[in-house]
Amino acid sequence: MDRLEAMSILVASVEAGSFSAAGRRLGVPLPTVSRKVAELEAHLKTQLLVRSTRKLALTEAGLTYVAACKRILEQVDEAEIQATGEYTVPRGTLTMTAPIVFGRLHVVPVVNDFLAHFAQISVQLTLSDHTINMVDEHIDLAVRVGELPDSTLIATKVGEIRRVVCGSPDYFAAHGVPKTPEDLADHMCVTFSALASGMPWIFSPSGKATRSVRPYCRLKINTAESAIDAAIAGVGVTNVFSYQVARAVADGKLRLILQDYEPDPIPVHLVHAGQTLLPLKLRRFTEFATPRLRKSLTADLAKLSSPKTR
Repeated sequence: MDRLEAMSILVASVEAGSFSAAGRRLGVPLPTVSRKVAELEAHLKTQLLVRSTRKLALTEAGLTYVAACKRILEQVDEAEIQATGEYTVPRGTLTMTAPIVFGRLHVVPVVNDFLAHFAQISVQLTLSDHTINMVDEHIDLAVRVGELPDSTLIATKVGEIRRVVCGSPDYFAAHGVPKTPEDLADHMCVTFSALASGMPWIFSPSGKATRSVRPYCRLKINTAESAIDAAIAGVGVTNVFSYQVARAVADGKLRLILQDYEPDPIPVHLVHAGQTLLPLKLRRFTEFATPRLRKSLTADLAKLSSPKTR
């Protein structure tokens, strides 16, 4: 019996949920999948799986054994990759994820530049505002905006963004400029799905307790970009991330207000799984992207304080 092969089939069966699904994934006939797992159980003299017509379930012994199999197979993969040169020459596919707008504005330009420098690396980038599980989805690197929960992931801070409130100069000329968060009650506001109607806008004046307001929002849109377009058109005041409006603010299309009441800046990190042997493709991208993202985010914040924004 080829134990590595049997381990691979067992792990695939558990991940796929059935022998038939594992067989399709591996290109192996169903009887072979069933026989290999049975041979492994016979070799171990213990039952690893509880079989049903709907789904496979692990026994207590199976849980421990499958976890060990995954570690062994990962070590074998790493040894083979090292032997073929991925750890000496950057190559292969780098899988990444980032928030949609942040990714479009900041990550995609860096990726484009990176690909021009490293001809043997390809990138699979998923832009999503939902937090993708890096382990389950086999993600090498993620861009995370916000405070990070405690985990085994390794994080590199690349900068900060701000949560800002803004509106068009024409709107403020017609309706006045709010001086405090409470003044928003007398203004038209625009919100989007991430700040759904009824959710408070958070403010943290320096040296004072955090407070929140629930402005009346006449317009509710499902994307930040659309809310920003509405604010530029003079519909009302909106609450967004600084990188989303940096260009519009610098061009004078939007004006920041209530800056003395902004909450603390929000960190931005590059995150990857902790590994004893880091693939060179991942190490090279982290080294390449970190200074560029820092420069890009710093430039964004500088746009918010340009002469046109005052």
